[in-house]
Amino acid sequence: MRRIKIAQFGLGPIGKESLRLAAERADLEVIGAVEIDPALAGRPAAEALGCPLPAGARIHPTFAALTAHAGLPDVLLHTAGSDATRSFAQVLPALEAGVSVASTCEELIFPRLLAPERTEEIDALCRRTGARLVGTGVNPGFVMDVLPLCLTGVCREVSAVYVERVVDARTRRQPLQAKIGSGQDPAEFRARFAAGTAGHAGFRQSVALLAHGLGWRLDEIRETCEPVVAESRVVTAHFDVAPGRTLGLHQRCVGLAGGETRIRLDLQMYLGAPLPHDAIVIHGRPGLNVHLQGGVAGDDATVAALLNVIPSLLAAAPGVRLLTELPLTVCRNAGATAPLP
Repeated sequence: MRRIKIAQFGLGPIGKESLRLAAERADLEVIGAVEIDPALAGRPAAEALGCPLPAGARIHPTFAALTAHAGLPDVLLHTAGSDATRSFAQVLPALEAGVSVASTCEELIFPRLLAPERTEEIDALCRRTGARLVGTGVNPGFVMDVLPLCLTGVCREVSAVYVERVVDARTRRQPLQAKIGSGQDPAEFRARFAAGTAGHAGFRQSVALLAHGLGWRLDEIRETCEPVVAESRVVTAHFDVAPGRTLGLHQRCVGLAGGETRIRLDLQMYLGAPLPHDAIVIHGRPGLNVHLQGGVAGDDATVAALLNVIPSLLAAAPGVRLLTELPLTVCRNAGATAPLP
């Protein structure tokens, strides 16, 4: 069977780790990467990342430069932002060339929510060229949207979905610790959240995906966020947070219909958060209450979700796709083909 050719767009922490994981996958062939950082552009990917990638896989400043050197990949892995419109622009050359794209951009989990017209334009382009585009990840992309939807598959009826996620952000990468406001003045964090430059991205998209999957028409989506303030000093590998400064956030998002809360998502993500977990409550027949002790490890799982979705993406019809429209995504590492005992 021919190996799937992949290229990576963006070499931040998630992008680098996706290539390291791809190097372990026998079904994937890394042909190169795109990264605007001049310190990386032009270098062999194996040298820059310290992992066994093909000698011809190099880092290029643009997608055009990548394809001129290595040809077209089957799939471009995009890990370079949270904004749907900006991400559309970044992956446009790939889609125009008929290359499918899997992205960790949070707003691409349900892009029609904030960019409906541009989504329709990109969808039409993909249908013409045979490309596919999907947003994936852990949150959004699994814990607070896709997983609850999967659980409802054994229900006769569902009246409400509640999800709580508690994350000790000390275990997460530096960009995320910064995005949740670590070390900032609480007033500054509130102002940045109001301006859209801080906080967890993709919350509204998770609510929209849940409602879409359940066939619910929501009247309103409301989102709030408050800083979690340190009572004592907290030190991580990236931040030294004094008492009175921000440790992270407590963010909530609800979907309302007929004056009632049908969907409620609650995220507590801060440095030192006790008892990390993911909890899903389905109000229905039967009702379900699922607790994942320790929670899903965000960074590792995001990379896994990005690579695991590739076969499902390639099996889907061309267009801008939702995760709920793809075949079931599972882990297909080498051990998965071992005979059963």
